[in-house]
Amino acid sequence: MRTRRRPSRPAPQEVRVVTDSTACLPAGLPGGPVVVPLRVLVGDDVYAEGEDVTPERLAELVAQGERVTTSQPPPEAFAAVYRGLADDGARSVVSVHLSGALSGTVGSAGTAAARSPLQIRPVDSRTGAAGLGFAARAAAECAAAGADAAHVAARAIEVAGTADAVFVVDTLEHLRRGGRLSGPAAALGTVLGVKPILRLSDGAVELAQRVRTRAAGAERLLELATGFVAEARRPVVAVHHFGAYDRAQALAGRLHTRTRADVEVTPLSAVLGVHVGPGTLAVVVADLGDHTH
Repeated sequence: MRTRRRPSRPAPQEVRVVTDSTACLPAGLPGGPVVVPLRVLVGDDVYAEGEDVTPERLAELVAQGERVTTSQPPPEAFAAVYRGLADDGARSVVSVHLSGALSGTVGSAGTAAARSPLQIRPVDSRTGAAGLGFAARAAAECAAAGADAAHVAARAIEVAGTADAVFVVDTLEHLRRGGRLSGPAAALGTVLGVKPILRLSDGAVELAQRVRTRAAGAERLLELATGFVAEARRPVVAVHHFGAYDRAQALAGRLHTRTRADVEVTPLSAVLGVHVGPGTLAVVVADLGDHTH
């Protein structure tokens, strides 16, 4: 009598990658990192970003003058995710997060890591939005290919270090109010009645230059992004918006025509969008380089 062999189950992936919702990952991304949502507070209501409230809805609320604030996930949220990955067979986790200069998220991950039975490697990406997203995705690809945790963390840091993020905002008031930009820098952008162009540099937001109109701002983003793509060996490109979908699509189309690069268009993370304000456009370019898994 012949016995039927049970199909063998694939071995669990030993290294897993976790990131947070400010990575602006496209919806339904297969094989991507596990995402821990940051929290958005509207009045007395608390929402999980990407789960309970959309960036589009938050852009409307901010534009209407609603008081919207944000906070990092508590350590318990990370601990729960790490436990779930351990139950799924993981032996170590690389946890890649928004710049520590902008948020305490990586600190919460570190607190949870100290209590976890798994080996957890928290990584401060020193960037955000798609710069973080591209780094976390590259790390997840490494992990899926069987790389060890040290290699996976190094890959995240490598890609994050290449990220160039520039964005044009209607006003610096939201950044000033949230403490992400100094009062004098905010005043410089608003008193002159211009559209500020900002750059995320070494984890912090800097006022790069000023233009007179939204159209001039989009043109300058196009010029800067074209240069970033030209300098990259294997560029990956994203355009973000906060309540400016049509303008983002137009910018992405022009950028693709000029560079022939594939351009993802995604809403800016609600947590980031609250701090830069409605009408924001951003371009992020990173370089995947010559890396092989």
